[in-house]
Amino acid sequence: MPKIKEQRMEELPKLDNTLVYTEFSKENPPPKGKWNTEVFDKTQPIVLELACGKGEYSIGLAEIEPEKNYVGLDVKGNRLWVGAKEALDKGLENVRYFRCFIDHLDLYFGENEVDEAWIVFSDPYLKKKRKRLTHPKFLKLYRKVMKPGSVIHLKTDSDVLYEYTKEVIQKEKLELLVDEPDVHKNRPDDPKLSIITYYESMHLEKGKTIKYLSFKL
Repeated sequence: MPKIKEQRMEELPKLDNTLVYTEFSKENPPPKGKWNTEVFDKTQPIVLELACGKGEYSIGLAEIEPEKNYVGLDVKGNRLWVGAKEALDKGLENVRYFRCFIDHLDLYFGENEVDEAWIVFSDPYLKKKRKRLTHPKFLKLYRKVMKPGSVIHLKTDSDVLYEYTKEVIQKEKLELLVDEPDVHKNRPDDPKLSIITYYESMHLEKGKTIKYLSFKL
């Protein structure tokens, strides 16, 4: 492990806005059902960014909507460190970072504890549909922690993930709220869709089209 990565991994659990739960311990249980009372300073709707990477989108959303509490989740601690440090530098009190395994989401959050979720440029897993974060097995998991009718947002450059998710929405008989095949062409003034991450900037430089879906569970 490169020295800088090793330093970040050691520092991550010590950051005031970061929690690490990659190992399960009865002595150190996650704040399931207690996110607003024990983790955040203010009780507000909880929004997840799943597979958040460097957490840039969580920061952008937290700045736009201070009336919501954002949690960026990822298993890559080296990436989380970047977002966590930036959020601390900006003094954002409504965003936290959580190093964990997303497929154990119901062990970390209580029933109906989550109000909304974002999936931004997640891996489309071209050969492994079951790993896609909009696969029905994940939707079933989200239902365990999200309120009925909660909204899920997908922003992606992947045609495969975009079309696959629309198929899942139809098969699961979910309510499709927005289907936007070209975000930057058709919705340039939408502040929440105008947040551009490092990876998105690279996609745009390559001429890729950014797509967006939102739907209700």
